[in-house]
Amino acid sequence: RPRLIILVRHGQSEANVDISIHRTIPDHKIKLTQLGVEQAIKAGSRLNELLKPEDTVQFYVSPYLRTRQTFECMSKALDKGRWRDYEEPRLREQDWGNFQGPPEEMARIKMERASYGHFFYRIPNGESGADVYDRISTFQETLHRAFASPNFPSVLVIVTHGLLSRLFVMRWFHWSVEEFESLENLRCCEFVIMEKNEETNKYKLKTKFR
Repeated sequence: RPRLIILVRHGQSEANVDISIHRTIPDHKIKLTQLGVEQAIKAGSRLNELLKPEDTVQFYVSPYLRTRQTFECMSKALDKGRWRDYEEPRLREQDWGNFQGPPEEMARIKMERASYGHFFYRIPNGESGADVYDRISTFQETLHRAFASPNFPSVLVIVTHGLLSRLFVMRWFHWSVEEFESLENLRCCEFVIMEKNEETNKYKLKTKFR
């Protein structure tokens, strides 16, 4: 098992600045802003500071453009020989359907979702938080099998999205739906750090969600 598991939300994207972009550009093609690029570069430096000289790093990256750009910026801070990467579709953003509708329709959906609950509410033609939880569960099963390899790197970094990061931690630590609903998503390029206790071989959440 790696000594650290680190979840990172992507840097600021064009949709974080102008949500209407979802009406014309597919979600998976939305890119980082210049600020997002700068955030990702700083995240790479922060990651480098967390590493010990002997550490190696395994990146798992959502296939969306903004997460891949974030990874590319982060990885430049590390020596090439100490990391490897893998694109993982199960780490993609919650599916909101295809192109999003008019502002008034999206406002209605978001109000309804807030009232119903983010975990169980299924976005029309998209996913519920529970659907994302299910694919995160299969990804974590894959991770546990990978950890059995003696060559698995000592640090795991998952570059993904806000809701997915929260659901990953919920699944890992067996949080209730109520605990999940009480917390906020990560900010852009914010880290969540899970550290292994060498005596118990279990992980402690070092970062608190807001």
